[in-house]
Amino acid sequence: MSARAELLVIGGGLAGCEAAWQAAQRGMAVRLCEMRPHVQTGAHKTGRLAELVCSNSLRAISVENAVGLLKEELSRLDSLVISAARETAVPAGGALAVDRDAFATFIEERITGHPLIELRREEVRSLDPAAPTVIACGPLASEPLTAALAQLCGRPHLHYYDAASPIVAADSIDMSAVFAGSRYGKGGDDYLNIPLDRPQYEELVTDLCDAEKHAPHGFEEEQARGRVPFFEGCLPVEEMARRGVDTLRFGPLKPVGLGGDRKPYAVVQLRRENAAGTAYNLVGFQTRLTWPAQKTVFGKLPGLAKSEWLRLGVMHRNTFVDAPRVLAADLSLRPAPNVFVAGQVSGCEGYVEAVATGLLAGINARARAAGLAPLVAPNTTALGSLLSYLGDATSPDFQPQNVTFAYMAPLAASARVRDKRLRRARMAERALRDIDAIAAALRADRATSEMTLA
Repeated sequence: MSARAELLVIGGGLAGCEAAWQAAQRGMAVRLCEMRPHVQTGAHKTGRLAELVCSNSLRAISVENAVGLLKEELSRLDSLVISAARETAVPAGGALAVDRDAFATFIEERITGHPLIELRREEVRSLDPAAPTVIACGPLASEPLTAALAQLCGRPHLHYYDAASPIVAADSIDMSAVFAGSRYGKGGDDYLNIPLDRPQYEELVTDLCDAEKHAPHGFEEEQARGRVPFFEGCLPVEEMARRGVDTLRFGPLKPVGLGGDRKPYAVVQLRRENAAGTAYNLVGFQTRLTWPAQKTVFGKLPGLAKSEWLRLGVMHRNTFVDAPRVLAADLSLRPAPNVFVAGQVSGCEGYVEAVATGLLAGINARARAAGLAPLVAPNTTALGSLLSYLGDATSPDFQPQNVTFAYMAPLAASARVRDKRLRRARMAERALRDIDAIAAALRADRATSEMTLA
């Protein structure tokens, strides 16, 4: 394959940057198109590559957690984004959270500095099914591109709503009303915690249910039916409150493992947004409350009466393809095999999952152009389990999902144990052995590409 064979990557988010990087690292010229800042979305605030729209957390670190295992697998496969996250991490207990600015800078510098990647700030409004392409436009694609993708798929998109949490300036928090610490002491004093007694908690639940909310834009028919399709893994905090008075207390506000002898009735956690610790995110408080309502409701929380809000919560639309019916196992579109789909628009949910599909799409788009076999990770791995979910056509109503152990192959009968933690540890060991074998083969292929270019 000539180094001049070009791959078009649409979207400069996590998936797009990862796809561009993986293809370029294997000797393929890449044209990476990002429409921001010329065309903005309802959720992005800047024109930077790899901007994190919602939380700054990439979730759990431990490989006994499915997303922690997926991160480790991606690291062993030389993921650009996971390298960036580890280099720009901020304290977050058992989670991997990043300094947003440093994270975006790390990725943007490497993308723009790569000799085989050309970054163009332009909107792509149409698709050529014959051209090598990775669509990694994210869940907030422009209407022309969404229409072009729908036409290519031969069916309408599905959709749901997602939400982002508010961010508060650290120096505006009354520190006398909070205490530092992580659940069960994991990570030390990485979080600030607002303890609530029962009356304070019940007032919060009432306020969340009664406060004015933004009407989601579009999808009027669903609204008329009273059916707004939220993603269950990222529910607005007021939707959780509406489901029952104790829902939040057994969810993101659970006090278990916090407070020691204080024994608070519920706890609101604040997580660092940057390395300097000058900004904190309200964990689990993704919301569609109006901005004035947010200031009123959240300002009642102990310690936040004089808060300076660096960002208030927003609600935005997410769009994705019907993956089980339109995507092949290598993430190419069945009706257009030269076109690959990655990121949340592929039907996965979560930052790390978006990176995983970007990595696969970039590798496989280059493999398709070079006439090589695609990478389809086995379902003994977290990466393979994600592919298994995207290919599962059991339900006619496909909905995005985070990576889970549920779609990983069970252990051999001789290795099975009843203890869930030990069972997952053994599944992780097996997964990493399989990933190491894949990584070795990919590095050999990359070395061959580098020799050819030289």
